[in-house]
Amino acid sequence: MNVFSEDGTFLRSWEMEKIDMPHGTRVHVPAGKTAADAQIWVTDVGSGPWGHTVKAFNRNGTLLLILGTPGKAGTGRSPVQFDQPADVAFGAVGEMFVVDGDGGMNNRLLKFSPDYKLEWVSGGKGNNTGEFYIPHSVEVDMFGQVWVADRANNRTQVFHGGQQPKFIGEWTSCFKGDGPYSVRFSADKKYLLVIQLNLSRVLILAAPSKAGFLGNCTVIDTIQMAPDVKPHLLSVSQSTGAFYVGEIGANQSQKFVPLH
Repeated sequence: MNVFSEDGTFLRSWEMEKIDMPHGTRVHVPAGKTAADAQIWVTDVGSGPWGHTVKAFNRNGTLLLILGTPGKAGTGRSPVQFDQPADVAFGAVGEMFVVDGDGGMNNRLLKFSPDYKLEWVSGGKGNNTGEFYIPHSVEVDMFGQVWVADRANNRTQVFHGGQQPKFIGEWTSCFKGDGPYSVRFSADKKYLLVIQLNLSRVLILAAPSKAGFLGNCTVIDTIQMAPDVKPHLLSVSQSTGAFYVGEIGANQSQKFVPLH
């Protein structure tokens, strides 16, 4: 794991002995804490002794917590098992959502309490409402609604993130050419940024302005990248508004800065 400043300066690296194959990452500052206490969450889709897990590290790479059963893919709930968990997101009070998985057997969305106790599991493989086929990314909006990039179904599905995962709606019209690989809201919450890997582009979509109503999927702009760079996942800086795109075809990351 390599750590860079926001201007791209290399700062340090971590040992990777407890990560088999990192997939998604998310920086989370627990409630009441400061940036110095930030946790770096990593989803591990590897098949080795540390795989099929979701892990939290501190800023220096010290392992803090493991969710899942290391090295054992499965469907279990007690203890929790994952099969290639793809991404995590956090709500306002620290509740955590995990999409499981990146081509594995589960195709589901899980919610954990702020102290990481499993609260509910939703989904299953399919294309009906509430089902998923490769749920690849997850995000929480300013209303507490949970957005799932339902990649192989070429749609995003949106749910209430409360005691039960009540379905709100879905967007499909923006994803005719390729499914959504990564979903993140811009720092100002006005836009939903979506990666389409096979089209090598980022969609900039208008975010809903009120809770419980998605409206139509409206493309505000697109960022077209070079062929075959294969943008995979993105992350947004909450302090500057810049966003970073990880490209598995080009083996690089690009930074984009909003124009004001």
